[in-house]
Amino acid sequence: MVTIPKIPGDSQISRLMRQFINHLTVERSLSVNTLAAYSRDLGKYLGHLGARGVTEAADVTSEDVASFPEYLEGMATSSIARSLISVRAFHKFAFEEGATPSDPAADVQPPKIPSRLPHALTVREISALIDAAGMGDGPIPLRDRALVEVLYGTGARISEAIGLTMDDVDLDGRTIRLYGKGRKERILPLGTYAADAISAYITRARPDLARRGTGAKELFLNQRGRPLSRQSAWGVIQAAAGAAKLSVHVSPHSLRHSFATHLLEGGADVRVVQEMLGHSSVTTTQIYTHVSRETVKEVYAGAHPRAQTPMV
Repeated sequence: MVTIPKIPGDSQISRLMRQFINHLTVERSLSVNTLAAYSRDLGKYLGHLGARGVTEAADVTSEDVASFPEYLEGMATSSIARSLISVRAFHKFAFEEGATPSDPAADVQPPKIPSRLPHALTVREISALIDAAGMGDGPIPLRDRALVEVLYGTGARISEAIGLTMDDVDLDGRTIRLYGKGRKERILPLGTYAADAISAYITRARPDLARRGTGAKELFLNQRGRPLSRQSAWGVIQAAAGAAKLSVHVSPHSLRHSFATHLLEGGADVRVVQEMLGHSSVTTTQIYTHVSRETVKEVYAGAHPRAQTPMV
C-alpha cells in the first residue's frame, strides 16, 4: 500500500508545502500515487532550499529554482523533469494564495526528456506471458492469469486493476468499470478471453482466497485473502515473464502499451483508444501511433520491391 510521505520541518515554507499537498488531496482529488510523488519531490526541494538557507517562500528566487536540478544530479532526466513540475505547481499555488509576491518558478522550464517510443510486446509474446501466468495448480495461477488478461484486455493501469472490486465487473454484460486519475470513471468492454479468465478465477479461486481474509471487496486477493498490492502485482508480471523466457523487459505498463498499439495496428481510431486508456488529451495517446508507423515502415521495407537500394 502506497503511503504519502510527510513533508518535514516547521518552517514557513514546509508548512505551506503541506497546505499545498492538502489542496491537491481535497480540491483536486489526485490519486495516492500522485500525491506521494508530489510529496517526495517537494521533500527533496525543501532539502535543496535548506542547503541554501531559504526557509520563507517569499525569499525563494528564480535562481534557487533553476539550480534545483544540480541538487538532483544523478537522477534520471524524467525524474528531474517531474520534480521541477511539482516545484512549479507549488510556487504557482503559493502565488495564487497570496503567500508570495511573485512566482519564482514561472520562467523555469524542466529539462526536455528524450523521445522514447514505448515498447509493445508481440501478440505471440503476450500469449506466452498469459500462459505462463496461468501455469500450475491452485487458486493463485487462476488469479494471475485473470490479472494479466485484464491488464492486456483493457489497457488498465496497474493501480486501476488492483483497485477493481467485485461490483466493478459485469460478466453478463461483458464490461468492466475502471477508476483512473482523479477517480475518473470509464466503462470498457471485456473481451472473451479476459471475461472467461475472470469467471474462472471468481468461480474456482477467489472464494478460497476470500475465506482466508476478512471479507475484502477487491477483485484480486493475495494468499491471505487481502487485497493484492501493487508490488505483488508487479511480481506476478515479472514471474510470468521469467517463466515465459521472454527476452524483453516486461512491466505492467508494457501490457498497457501493447493494448494500445495492437488496437491502433488493428485499425482502431485514436480517439477511441484515448477514451479506453483514460487519457485526458489525445496528444498523450498519439505516441502509440508512432509505434504503429514503425511497424508500417518495417512491413514496407520488407515487402515493397523498391523500398531499399539493392545490394551490389
